[in-house]
Amino acid sequence: MAERSLRGIRLGAQSLQSEDGVVLMDRKQYSYVCTECERETTLTFAADAEPPATWECRTCGAEARLHVDGHAVEVEAVEEKAARTPWDMLLERRTIPELEEVLAERLAYLRARRGDKVA
Repeated sequence: MAERSLRGIRLGAQSLQSEDGVVLMDRKQYSYVCTECERETTLTFAADAEPPATWECRTCGAEARLHVDGHAVEVEAVEEKAARTPWDMLLERRTIPELEEVLAERLAYLRARRGDKVA
């Protein structure tokens, strides 16, 4: 076992793979300016990737906007749809009178199982 051990190498600490022959993607830098603290952040993306219009500021966590040629890029206002609740989905399948009828049937069934008198 001692004969096969690797001497002089910290296992897992360093990669044995070289970077010879590795071709990196073309890159482009984009500037984002925070709307609160006005801090400028420069991020690098792949040249063929479309950068997001907003980014989270590293300092204060507010929204930072993309700046191209010194001017902020307009952010499109997206109207958010209200989340559908289980009640909304139920009302798509049944009407209120149908739901009242199902409730009455289930209550009668439960009362019969418990031995209560049906009202």
